[in-house]
Amino acid sequence: MVFDKPAGILVIPTPAKEKWTLVSIVNGQYAPKDKSWQLHPCHRLDKETSGCILFAKGKSNQQLLMQLFWDHRIKKEYIALVRGRLNRMQGTISSSVESFESHKFKNKDKKPAITKYKVLVRKKDFSIVEVEPVTGRSNQIRIQFKQIGHPLLGERKYAFAKDFKLKFRRTALHARSLHWRDPVDRTKIDIESPMPRDMEVFIEQHR
Repeated sequence: MVFDKPAGILVIPTPAKEKWTLVSIVNGQYAPKDKSWQLHPCHRLDKETSGCILFAKGKSNQQLLMQLFWDHRIKKEYIALVRGRLNRMQGTISSSVESFESHKFKNKDKKPAITKYKVLVRKKDFSIVEVEPVTGRSNQIRIQFKQIGHPLLGERKYAFAKDFKLKFRRTALHARSLHWRDPVDRTKIDIESPMPRDMEVFIEQHR
């Protein structure tokens, strides 16, 4: 099952054990009351990121679908609003990344990450960018656009929002689509989420 996640909701609880998460919401609405199976997320989206997220019915299906992600057989596309005007209309960012979360653990090794991008629109002070993460490192889109000098609008973890004129209430990142073949019957599946209203309004206000 694919859900259109709103911004502002955690997918799974943190160590603080939040009760209101996407996992608890979708299981409360769709899983059977006898708990013969539960819905499990097959990948992650940040709390502030909106858009498509894939869940599996039961643990065995979760492992099957997660394997597709690990084998790069599920294509993910995002829309990001990034600061400034990128010089190149399309390109590939290849670098090592270390997630902010890794600071909590002993192993802080940086990991290689690859992200493809295409500029859809250049505005005066920001760009609308289509993004395809080739690897699946935690926060890699946010980290790598900061590395090339174009952090996402609303970025507060890997850049200082106060340093920039344009303000956005969250990290301006939307998981627009997922594309894959069903691992059982090989049916091609394409799922797309429309641009969320907050990003849409911001773009309209900055013509």
